[in-house]
Amino acid sequence: MAAVQEVLLAEPRGFCAGVDRAIEIVERALEKFGRPIYVRHEIVHNTHVVNDLKARGAVFIEELDEVPAGATLVFSAHGVSQAIQREAQRRGFRIFDATCPLVSKVHVEVAKLHKEGYEFIMIGHKGHPEVEGTMGQLDNGIHLVEDVADVARVQPAQVEKLAVVTQTTLSVDDAAEITAAVKARFPNIREPKQQDICYATQNRQDAVKLMSRQVDAVVVVGSPTSSNTNRLRELAERMGVPTFMVEDASELRDEWFEGRARVGVTAGASAPEGLVQGVLQRLKALGAVSVRSLDGVRETTKFPLPKGLKIE
Repeated sequence: MAAVQEVLLAEPRGFCAGVDRAIEIVERALEKFGRPIYVRHEIVHNTHVVNDLKARGAVFIEELDEVPAGATLVFSAHGVSQAIQREAQRRGFRIFDATCPLVSKVHVEVAKLHKEGYEFIMIGHKGHPEVEGTMGQLDNGIHLVEDVADVARVQPAQVEKLAVVTQTTLSVDDAAEITAAVKARFPNIREPKQQDICYATQNRQDAVKLMSRQVDAVVVVGSPTSSNTNRLRELAERMGVPTFMVEDASELRDEWFEGRARVGVTAGASAPEGLVQGVLQRLKALGAVSVRSLDGVRETTKFPLPKGLKIE
């Protein structure tokens, strides 16, 4: 049986600036205010990150009535609706908003154009918390499309003032295809000044495309609930490479790598680098003698923390 000989690492991979910031907000809140800190929804979609924060005193909830009066509450990186923001303020919680600034940018755009009389087509996945948060910026006038077929069915009340926004963690290629269908049906639709899909999603997908052409199999590290991680898996599969998505090294199976000398490894934007290193250790145990990082975009973006979280 031919064993793994070489591992190629996608660059960039793993944590993005929005995830770094969200996790740091919870860590600093715990340090400053003590446990428990309440977090609405998983802070980021990664089981290991969530379990680590739970062990340190974070309590993850879905409904605000699970939060006691006077508690500290953090909104997850995916963003929340206006209704949830208003209810949290009304209940008097100490609130820290860990919404990724690139998601907040979409919220601001929606609010601004709504005041100018615009309706919206939103490209995204139904039920995803980011989509619920963005659609929840308005009481009405925002219509979700998940695929090209939905575009043909959508019925905005008017088409003179129509704008398109997208979930930030979509497949770049899928979003482009659906956007083209939206523009074909509504030629005067307004597009965002900069695309809504975030730089980190774009960079990780570009890195997977580059890597997939050079390997016999791809391992994607991340949780099944993570949208951007699932898109990496789909992209590698589309490139025709056997692809395996795992939460950590314990899920790897020896038989996946039989006869596959060169394996590519990447990780979703909410997956810690330690999980990738665990996968590498397991692949070395299967025979890999060489681990090589591919050239890729160097990410230097850093987002500021909210006021009130400085550790004195």
